[in-house]
Amino acid sequence: MKKIKKKYWAAGIIACLIIVFTASASFMVKELSKKKELQTYVEMSEKTKAKDISKDEDFSVKKTEKTTAFIPEKDINWDELRKKNKDIYAWIYIPDVNIDYPVCQHDSDNEYYLNHNLDGSSGLPGVIYSENYNSKDFLDVHTLLYGHNTKDGSMFSALHDFEDENFFNKEEHYIYIYTSQFNYVYEIFAAYIYNDEHLILNYDLDNEYVYEQYIKDIYTVSDKGYGKANIKNDITVTKENKIITLSTCLDGESDGYRYLVTGVLKNEPKDD
Repeated sequence: MKKIKKKYWAAGIIACLIIVFTASASFMVKELSKKKELQTYVEMSEKTKAKDISKDEDFSVKKTEKTTAFIPEKDINWDELRKKNKDIYAWIYIPDVNIDYPVCQHDSDNEYYLNHNLDGSSGLPGVIYSENYNSKDFLDVHTLLYGHNTKDGSMFSALHDFEDENFFNKEEHYIYIYTSQFNYVYEIFAAYIYNDEHLILNYDLDNEYVYEQYIKDIYTVSDKGYGKANIKNDITVTKENKIITLSTCLDGESDGYRYLVTGVLKNEPKDD
């Protein structure tokens, strides 16, 4: 009987060791894959590094001209990017919070990039992406981009820097969007917690009344009790304006809510 018990005990230990080893190996593989993806982003960002426009002698003048949308130059090789992933169609750059990534959109599966990386592998850090409810020319009334709130500070986790009221109000903050056809600049006017309903499917912003109510809701979001919001009330947004919203998770347990940063478009292609 003792020999049998010893055999079971030994078998149990071996089984536990196998489970621990398998779990550890799986974790290491995921971590290595994650580090590889992050390094890919670092290399891509270096290749497209923007000119430091703050050192431009005319920068302060151009920045104050309401009719001028000044955009940092980035050297983006679209053919090379699409060799890495055919779904890349834009690049997002927010220098104030070090967000500097390609943007993807899957043709048919809107949830694909929720759990896939740039190289097609599953897991984190993921990609910045839009759903096919949005066109790829950024001329919809409302463009919505998603990114993970990662623990390592990559992707859209840096959006949470805008929770700091002093940082948010210290100066103007801009979102730069680059495409092969045109480069866009949005001025950020709101950073806030909101419920997780789908902003495109639940709000038809092509309807002027819905649009006006939606913008009003953003400016008064603090009254809803979702949490702290930073709003720039001196920036006026009307039904003639196009907006962009960047969406990510909250820190910790936050089911039912998202952290959003919204900007208003300051330029767009002129009709020929």
